[in-house]
Amino acid sequence: MNESRETQIRVSEIFGPTIQGEGILIGLPTVFVRTGGCDYRCSWCDTLHAVDSEYRDQWLPMSVDDIWREVSRLSGNRPLTVSLSGGNPAIQPLGPLIARGHQENYRFALETQGSIAKDWFADLDVLVLSPKPPSSGMDTDWRAFDHCLRAAGAKPQIALKVVVFDERDYLYARSAAARYPSLPVYLQPGNHTPPPPDNDDAVVDIDGIMDRMLWLVNKVTEDRWFEARVLPQLHVLLWGNKRGV
Repeated sequence: MNESRETQIRVSEIFGPTIQGEGILIGLPTVFVRTGGCDYRCSWCDTLHAVDSEYRDQWLPMSVDDIWREVSRLSGNRPLTVSLSGGNPAIQPLGPLIARGHQENYRFALETQGSIAKDWFADLDVLVLSPKPPSSGMDTDWRAFDHCLRAAGAKPQIALKVVVFDERDYLYARSAAARYPSLPVYLQPGNHTPPPPDNDDAVVDIDGIMDRMLWLVNKVTEDRWFEARVLPQLHVLLWGNKRGV
């Protein structure tokens, strides 16, 4: 039986296994299911191929069965963590996919900016909420963010992650962390050089990223913000902005 359009998932790419490159699960072997579509347009977005509607003809509407066959093939049917990313994966009907994977002992992690809440957040194993700082050009709706936390409830492991480019972003991160003191907070130096979606050879400003990394480390230690964890985008350091890694 063909699935209705409401139960199909728009997929930009499925790839792995590789390592999770950032946040609470950094370094963990992972298969990625990157969905297409986003309600934000961050100025420094590094996944425009999964965000901008200009590329929507590249987003395949896939059934849960089709997605799961690919995840199983890539992982060799050995359970691991599946990262649901985007774009904003909260746009997509991912609940049935999570239920399918849990039947086979896979774990699911999702990262979202916290702008759209879904009941199936409570079925996740890990939920990373990454509100976007001033440098993104986007505003944070904290009421929507709170809805996401309530939807998740006590089930998933929840973490707060903020990308930081400058002092304003840093102060935003401090404010966000103070608003949710029970959440572990991860800070990530921003990447200023996102490539065009079809350009795997774009030069990444590694020196700039590491300068921001050092600045962030100095800031949190000087401010005695000992709860914050400063991490790089490991995948950017290893592979630049190439897709599918």
